[in-house]
Amino acid sequence: MSRCPGKGNHTARPPRIRMKRTTLASVILLTLSSMWGQEVPLDPLVSWMNETAQKDLQQRAETIGQIHTIAQAEQRKQIVRRKLLEVLGGLPDYRGPLHARVTGQLSNDSYTIEKVIYESLPGFYVTANLYRPNRPGRYPAVLLQSGHTQEGKPENQRLSANLAMKGFVVLCFDPIGQGERVQTYSRQLDAPLAGWSVPEHIQMGAQGQLIGEGLARYFIWDAMRSLDYLASRPDVDASRLGAAGCSGGGALTTFLGGLDPRLKVVIPACYPSSFQILFPTDGPDTEMMFPRLLTSGLDTADFVELSAPTPWLIQTTETDEYHFSHEGVRLVYEEARQWYALYGAQEKVGFLLGPGSHGMPLVSREAVYEWMIRWLNPGQGDAHEQPVKMYTNHELLVTPSGNVEDEVGSRKLYQLLLDDFHARRRPGTLSELSDELRNLQIPSHGPAPQVKILDESNRAEVRQQHIEFESEPGIWLQATLYLPSSPGRKPAVVMVKGSDYFGLTPIPAMAEQMARMGQVVLEMEPRTPAVKKGERPFAGDWVTNFQANLIGRNLPAMRAHDILRGVDLLTARPDTDPGSIRGAARGVEGIWLLLAAATDQRIGKIWLDKTPHSLRAALENSLTTDLWDAVIPDFVLHWDLNDLMKAMGKRQVLWTDPTNWVGRVVAVGPSYQYRYILGDTTDLAHAQDEAYIRELLH
Repeated sequence: MSRCPGKGNHTARPPRIRMKRTTLASVILLTLSSMWGQEVPLDPLVSWMNETAQKDLQQRAETIGQIHTIAQAEQRKQIVRRKLLEVLGGLPDYRGPLHARVTGQLSNDSYTIEKVIYESLPGFYVTANLYRPNRPGRYPAVLLQSGHTQEGKPENQRLSANLAMKGFVVLCFDPIGQGERVQTYSRQLDAPLAGWSVPEHIQMGAQGQLIGEGLARYFIWDAMRSLDYLASRPDVDASRLGAAGCSGGGALTTFLGGLDPRLKVVIPACYPSSFQILFPTDGPDTEMMFPRLLTSGLDTADFVELSAPTPWLIQTTETDEYHFSHEGVRLVYEEARQWYALYGAQEKVGFLLGPGSHGMPLVSREAVYEWMIRWLNPGQGDAHEQPVKMYTNHELLVTPSGNVEDEVGSRKLYQLLLDDFHARRRPGTLSELSDELRNLQIPSHGPAPQVKILDESNRAEVRQQHIEFESEPGIWLQATLYLPSSPGRKPAVVMVKGSDYFGLTPIPAMAEQMARMGQVVLEMEPRTPAVKKGERPFAGDWVTNFQANLIGRNLPAMRAHDILRGVDLLTARPDTDPGSIRGAARGVEGIWLLLAAATDQRIGKIWLDKTPHSLRAALENSLTTDLWDAVIPDFVLHWDLNDLMKAMGKRQVLWTDPTNWVGRVVAVGPSYQYRYILGDTTDLAHAQDEAYIRELLH
């Protein structure tokens, strides 16, 4: 990007924020107060969760406000590091050989690029380009993290080449899912089946959460092993290591800066924003967030503070379109600067507001050169950017095919996760399962929910009421009641709405048909954002799921609770037989219904249609669909969906056309029922659905 007019040349030292002399606590609390005073319209569900998020952040601010000495700050660091590793699922304990090798090189008059491949874990190959000065010597080294360009490592070529010309060894590696490390690669398409890197990251994040691991765990480990490689080289001074990156690379740089004490300089750009502003957006991707961060009493500033007084230059831009606004980044800087003051090191944390949109314009790049020269190569070098020879992506490839999948013994991330699953698996009992369902806050312990009738219509034999009811304080759900005209108490059905059809039948038509058969039917959709944000191919409602995770809640469990509040509504009605309630759901929504039925015996029978048959099966391939809508962290380490059926006891489950995690019907045993193919016999199109309806209601 070009520099904006009027910005002038970069300064030798990035500008600092001028602040009044205030305490660290007042900086944070004043910011929170000003935010809460603003009337910013949010999606109702996101707004409801944001209230909890901001309370968590306020409690954190009060904790930070009690820290006045270095001793207290160091004690806080120990707590923060322990919590970060806990929510991440720890880091791998493998310290085996990298098996690094150079597969080729590109040379010009100014620097040399080595094509390097190494293993961060056995069979888990990392492809990288190493830039080094042509003249011999031992140099400081910089690890540059890539953002979300599909090509990965070439993104930082201009930065890398300039740093090499200024006397640094620089390593750029492909993040998981990018460059030569695509996880859903199809030979036939010569492209990733998931589309590109971000959907791959989202899907891998769901798989990791199944076994209680944050996806960032593996990104961080790749970066740490990349530092191992740099430190092992004879041309690198391992006591002078730095890291920088923008966007997704800025996130990884932030995490690495907090967790790896070998780094002596850290420069994250277009990422390190406080969740005070970031939470209600659809901002970071899954590898850019730590699970349960806010409920653990943490925020982004903790990564900076964890490494104090290591020099950090925090960069942002004026109009970042990806939610990492300069206001949110400034909050992190302001708090960190107060923290660094405890160490007498305020000059070691800098802030740079660059022109334009998300990215690293010239002023930001030259600030990287200046900051690295200042702290890693004491003042020796020219921070101005120089023209460099630019190589194409194909010229920079490390492997012959451009894909690590073709390397002997190569493994994908889902295989590493599956190994971790088998190593950590411990079957749980039904009693423990019952406790887990309670811990997830699925049971309904309250009275009948408040109900508002929005409108009403009468048809032959069936009356419809469009209603709202309150699942928990502040959560209102819209639903439709289908009420038979016959007198007396009647059996009832909860229909969980997801897709528009149930089999070949539209859901409203099926609900009305059941009502004509004498059932009180509640067609309801559990809590969901009014507008699903961050939609990606195959990803499901991952943004809302992760937002819930950040504050210590679980969205599938909350949706199961919503279903039970629907049961509360039905059992309180004078026209319903509370001893005869059934449920029906299609797709991944069937898992929410199964959770509800396993929790509450009032649901006597359920019908699941085209619902994935196993959570553990989602770990067996690199591609899944809508997995985020079913993820309960750690659950599969102890139970699977068949255990939920066991928890129902003698109550029946009618499960038709069970699927795998890409929506394909699979044959998995006699406990399930399968539709036959009707083809052109259109006069029989609804016969099977009608038979299943009768079986559900029998």
